[in-house]
Amino acid sequence: MAQQKIIQTAGRDALGEFAPEFARLNDDILFGEVWSRNHLLSLRDRSLVTLTSLISQGITDASLLYHLQEAKKNGITRTEIAEILTHLAFYAGWPKAWAAFRLAKDVWKEEEAVQDAKASFQKEMIFPIGEPNTAYAQYFVGNSYLAPLSSEQVSVANVTFEPRCRNNWHIHKAQSGGGQMLIGVAGRGWYQEEGKPAVEILPGTIIHIPANVKHWHGAASDSWFAHLAFSVPGENIENIWLEPVSEEEYSKLEEQK
Repeated sequence: MAQQKIIQTAGRDALGEFAPEFARLNDDILFGEVWSRNHLLSLRDRSLVTLTSLISQGITDASLLYHLQEAKKNGITRTEIAEILTHLAFYAGWPKAWAAFRLAKDVWKEEEAVQDAKASFQKEMIFPIGEPNTAYAQYFVGNSYLAPLSSEQVSVANVTFEPRCRNNWHIHKAQSGGGQMLIGVAGRGWYQEEGKPAVEILPGTIIHIPANVKHWHGAASDSWFAHLAFSVPGENIENIWLEPVSEEEYSKLEEQK
Protein backbone atom coordinates (compact mmCIF):
# COMPACT_ATOMS: atom_id res chain seq x y z
CA MET A 1 0.00 0.00 0.00
CA ALA A 2 1.57 3.27 -1.11
CA GLN A 3 2.27 5.98 1.46
CA GLN A 4 0.64 9.34 0.78
CA LYS A 5 3.06 12.24 1.29
CA ILE A 6 1.56 15.25 3.08
CA ILE A 7 2.75 18.57 1.64
CA GLN A 8 2.63 21.48 4.09
CA THR A 9 3.94 25.02 3.63
CA ALA A 10 2.15 26.86 6.46
CA GLY A 11 5.28 27.09 8.60
CA ARG A 12 7.40 28.67 5.88
CA ASP A 13 4.53 30.88 4.73
CA ALA A 14 3.97 32.31 8.22
CA LEU A 15 7.37 32.05 9.93
CA GLY A 16 9.92 31.24 7.25
CA GLU A 17 11.93 34.43 7.64
CA PHE A 18 11.37 34.87 11.38
CA ALA A 19 11.88 31.27 12.55
CA PRO A 20 13.12 29.13 9.64
CA GLU A 21 14.04 26.13 11.81
CA PHE A 22 10.62 26.03 13.47
CA ALA A 23 9.04 26.34 10.03
CA ARG A 24 11.13 23.41 8.78
CA LEU A 25 10.16 21.25 11.75
CA ASN A 26 6.48 22.06 11.22
CA ASP A 27 6.38 21.51 7.46
CA ASP A 28 8.97 18.79 6.90
CA ILE A 29 8.93 16.79 10.14
CA LEU A 30 5.45 17.15 11.69
CA PHE A 31 3.57 16.96 8.39
CA GLY A 32 6.15 15.67 5.93
CA GLU A 33 7.12 12.72 8.14
CA VAL A 34 4.75 12.14 11.10
CA TRP A 35 1.44 12.93 9.37
CA SER A 36 2.72 11.16 6.26
CA ARG A 37 3.07 7.84 8.09
CA ASN A 38 -0.51 7.05 7.06
CA HIS A 39 0.46 3.45 6.37
CA LEU A 40 0.72 3.07 10.17
CA LEU A 41 -2.20 5.27 11.24
CA SER A 42 -4.83 6.63 8.85
CA LEU A 43 -5.24 10.37 8.25
CA ARG A 44 -8.72 10.09 9.76
CA ASP A 45 -7.31 8.58 12.97
CA ARG A 46 -4.58 11.22 13.12
CA SER A 47 -7.25 13.92 12.79
CA LEU A 48 -9.16 12.40 15.72
CA VAL A 49 -6.04 12.34 17.90
CA THR A 50 -5.14 15.91 16.98
CA LEU A 51 -8.63 17.30 17.60
CA THR A 52 -8.78 15.58 20.98
CA SER A 53 -5.43 17.04 21.98
CA LEU A 54 -6.20 20.61 20.87
CA ILE A 55 -9.68 20.73 22.39
CA SER A 56 -8.48 19.19 25.67
CA GLN A 57 -6.00 22.05 25.95
CA GLY A 58 -8.69 24.63 25.22
CA ILE A 59 -7.09 25.67 21.93
CA THR A 60 -9.83 27.14 19.73
CA ASP A 61 -7.82 29.40 17.45
CA ALA A 62 -6.99 29.05 13.75
CA SER A 63 -5.10 25.82 14.38
CA LEU A 64 -8.25 24.06 15.61
CA LEU A 65 -10.22 25.47 12.67
CA TYR A 66 -7.58 24.11 10.29
CA HIS A 67 -7.66 20.65 11.85
CA LEU A 68 -11.47 20.57 11.84
CA GLN A 69 -11.34 21.33 8.12
CA GLU A 70 -8.74 18.61 7.61
CA ALA A 71 -10.82 16.16 9.64
CA LYS A 72 -13.73 16.79 7.29
CA LYS A 73 -11.45 16.19 4.29
CA ASN A 74 -10.23 12.99 5.94
CA GLY A 75 -13.75 11.58 6.06
CA ILE A 76 -15.23 12.63 9.39
CA THR A 77 -18.91 13.44 8.85
CA ARG A 78 -21.12 16.05 10.53
CA THR A 79 -22.88 13.34 12.55
CA GLU A 80 -19.54 11.88 13.66
CA ILE A 81 -17.98 15.22 14.70
CA ALA A 82 -21.08 16.03 16.78
CA GLU A 83 -20.76 12.70 18.58
CA ILE A 84 -16.99 13.09 18.97
CA LEU A 85 -17.34 16.53 20.59
CA THR A 86 -20.22 15.34 22.80
CA HIS A 87 -18.13 12.44 24.06
CA LEU A 88 -15.09 14.68 24.51
CA ALA A 89 -17.09 17.20 26.57
CA PHE A 90 -17.30 14.74 29.47
CA TYR A 91 -13.52 14.32 29.58
CA ALA A 92 -12.08 17.63 28.38
CA GLY A 93 -14.71 19.98 29.78
CA TRP A 94 -18.10 21.36 28.75
CA PRO A 95 -16.93 24.93 27.88
CA LYS A 96 -14.15 23.56 25.67
CA ALA A 97 -16.65 21.44 23.76
CA TRP A 98 -18.99 24.42 23.35
CA ALA A 99 -16.16 26.45 21.84
CA ALA A 100 -15.25 23.63 19.48
CA PHE A 101 -18.90 23.15 18.46
CA ARG A 102 -19.10 26.77 17.30
CA LEU A 103 -16.22 26.21 14.88
CA ALA A 104 -17.34 22.74 13.81
CA LYS A 105 -20.85 23.94 12.98
CA ASP A 106 -19.41 26.35 10.40
CA VAL A 107 -16.99 23.80 8.97
CA TRP A 108 -19.75 21.23 8.38
CA LYS A 109 -22.53 23.70 7.44
CA GLU A 110 -22.36 22.70 3.77
CA GLU A 111 -23.04 19.06 4.68
CA GLU A 112 -26.75 19.79 5.16
CA ALA A 113 -27.01 20.74 1.48
CA VAL A 114 -24.93 17.67 0.64
CA GLN A 115 -27.36 15.46 2.54
CA ASP A 116 -30.26 16.89 0.53
CA ALA A 117 -28.39 16.27 -2.73
CA LYS A 118 -27.49 12.78 -1.55
CA ALA A 119 -31.14 11.96 -0.82
CA SER A 120 -32.15 13.23 -4.23
CA PHE A 121 -29.46 11.16 -5.96
CA GLN A 122 -30.56 8.03 -4.11
CA LYS A 123 -33.92 8.29 -5.89
CA GLU A 124 -32.13 7.91 -9.25
CA MET A 125 -30.92 4.36 -8.60
CA ILE A 126 -32.10 1.09 -7.14
CA PHE A 127 -28.88 0.32 -5.24
CA PRO A 128 -28.20 1.93 -1.85
CA ILE A 129 -25.62 4.70 -1.54
CA GLY A 130 -24.30 3.06 1.61
CA GLU A 131 -22.09 4.49 4.33
CA PRO A 132 -19.20 6.99 4.13
CA ASN A 133 -16.19 5.21 2.70
CA THR A 134 -14.02 6.09 5.69
CA ALA A 135 -11.73 3.07 5.45
CA TYR A 136 -10.41 4.33 2.11
CA ALA A 137 -10.95 8.07 2.58
CA GLN A 138 -7.20 8.72 2.48
CA TYR A 139 -7.14 7.41 -1.10
CA PHE A 140 -9.92 9.71 -2.34
CA VAL A 141 -10.19 13.40 -3.13
CA GLY A 142 -13.64 14.36 -1.80
CA ASN A 143 -16.29 12.18 -0.20
CA SER A 144 -17.35 8.73 -1.37
CA TYR A 145 -19.80 6.12 -0.09
CA LEU A 146 -19.68 2.33 -0.14
CA ALA A 147 -22.51 -0.22 -0.19
CA PRO A 148 -21.29 -3.85 -0.33
CA LEU A 149 -23.83 -5.87 -2.29
CA SER A 150 -22.39 -9.40 -2.45
CA SER A 151 -19.32 -11.36 -1.44
CA GLU A 152 -20.34 -14.66 -3.05
CA GLN A 153 -18.73 -15.81 -6.34
CA VAL A 154 -17.34 -12.31 -6.95
CA SER A 155 -17.20 -9.27 -4.71
CA VAL A 156 -19.68 -6.55 -5.80
CA ALA A 157 -20.18 -3.11 -4.28
CA ASN A 158 -21.97 0.07 -5.23
CA VAL A 159 -19.59 3.03 -4.96
CA THR A 160 -21.00 6.57 -4.93
CA PHE A 161 -18.98 9.74 -5.46
CA GLU A 162 -19.96 13.32 -4.69
CA PRO A 163 -19.29 15.84 -7.50
CA ARG A 164 -15.53 16.18 -8.17
CA CYS A 165 -14.76 13.19 -5.94
CA ARG A 166 -12.29 10.69 -7.41
CA ASN A 167 -9.98 8.00 -6.14
CA ASN A 168 -6.21 8.17 -6.41
CA TRP A 169 -4.30 6.58 -9.23
CA HIS A 170 -4.08 2.90 -8.33
CA ILE A 171 -3.28 -0.57 -9.65
CA HIS A 172 -5.11 -3.84 -9.13
CA LYS A 173 -2.01 -5.97 -8.95
CA ALA A 174 -2.29 -9.70 -9.65
CA GLN A 175 0.04 -12.53 -10.62
CA SER A 176 -2.72 -13.95 -12.81
CA GLY A 177 -6.37 -13.04 -13.38
CA GLY A 178 -7.46 -10.10 -11.27
CA GLY A 179 -8.55 -6.64 -12.33
CA GLN A 180 -11.92 -5.00 -11.95
CA MET A 181 -15.13 -4.28 -13.88
CA LEU A 182 -17.24 -1.14 -13.44
CA ILE A 183 -20.85 -0.60 -14.52
CA GLY A 184 -22.27 2.91 -14.43
CA VAL A 185 -25.42 3.09 -12.30
CA ALA A 186 -26.40 6.77 -12.05
CA GLY A 187 -25.00 10.22 -12.73
CA ARG A 188 -21.88 10.92 -14.78
CA GLY A 189 -18.27 10.00 -14.09
CA TRP A 190 -14.84 9.37 -15.56
CA TYR A 191 -12.41 6.49 -15.95
CA GLN A 192 -8.83 6.94 -17.12
CA GLU A 193 -5.86 4.67 -17.68
CA GLU A 194 -2.38 6.13 -17.52
CA GLY A 195 -1.32 7.55 -20.88
CA LYS A 196 -4.83 7.38 -22.37
CA PRO A 197 -7.72 9.88 -22.64
CA ALA A 198 -10.39 9.69 -19.94
CA VAL A 199 -13.58 7.79 -20.77
CA GLU A 200 -16.98 9.14 -19.73
CA ILE A 201 -19.12 6.75 -17.67
CA LEU A 202 -22.90 7.02 -17.87
CA PRO A 203 -25.63 4.64 -16.60
CA GLY A 204 -25.07 1.34 -18.40
CA THR A 205 -21.46 2.04 -19.38
CA ILE A 206 -19.23 -0.99 -18.80
CA ILE A 207 -15.54 -0.53 -18.05
CA HIS A 208 -13.10 -3.46 -18.03
CA ILE A 209 -9.95 -2.72 -16.02
CA PRO A 210 -7.08 -5.15 -16.62
CA ALA A 211 -4.84 -6.19 -13.76
CA ASN A 212 -1.55 -4.30 -13.32
CA VAL A 213 -2.80 -1.17 -15.15
CA LYS A 214 -2.52 2.23 -13.47
CA HIS A 215 -5.87 4.07 -13.51
CA TRP A 216 -8.42 6.12 -11.57
CA HIS A 217 -12.19 6.76 -11.64
CA GLY A 218 -14.63 9.19 -10.08
CA ALA A 219 -17.42 11.72 -10.55
CA ALA A 220 -17.75 14.56 -13.03
CA SER A 221 -17.45 18.08 -11.64
CA ASP A 222 -21.16 18.80 -11.97
CA SER A 223 -22.72 15.45 -11.08
CA TRP A 224 -23.01 12.83 -8.40
CA PHE A 225 -21.93 9.47 -9.75
CA ALA A 226 -22.33 5.80 -8.82
CA HIS A 227 -20.95 2.61 -10.30
CA LEU A 228 -20.99 -1.05 -9.44
CA ALA A 229 -17.49 -2.42 -8.84
CA PHE A 230 -16.85 -6.12 -9.52
CA SER A 231 -13.56 -7.58 -8.26
CA VAL A 232 -12.20 -10.17 -10.68
CA PRO A 233 -10.72 -13.23 -8.92
CA GLY A 234 -7.02 -13.91 -9.39
CA GLU A 235 -3.81 -15.03 -7.72
CA ASN A 236 -1.81 -12.82 -5.33
CA ILE A 237 -4.25 -9.90 -5.64
CA GLU A 238 -3.29 -6.57 -4.08
CA ASN A 239 -4.47 -2.98 -4.51
CA ILE A 240 -1.58 -0.54 -4.87
CA TRP A 241 -2.66 3.03 -4.05
CA LEU A 242 -0.63 5.83 -5.63
CA GLU A 243 -0.71 9.63 -5.94
CA PRO A 244 -3.94 11.69 -6.14
CA VAL A 245 -5.29 12.93 -9.46
CA SER A 246 -4.18 16.57 -9.51
CA GLU A 247 -6.60 19.46 -9.96
CA GLU A 248 -4.83 20.31 -13.22
CA GLU A 249 -5.36 16.79 -14.59
CA TYR A 250 -8.95 16.71 -13.43
CA SER A 251 -9.90 20.17 -14.73
CA LYS A 252 -8.95 19.16 -18.27
CA LEU A 253 -11.67 16.51 -18.36
CA GLU A 254 -14.61 18.85 -18.90
CA GLU A 255 -12.89 20.08 -22.07
CA GLN A 256 -13.36 16.59 -23.52
CA LYS A 257 -17.16 16.67 -23.32
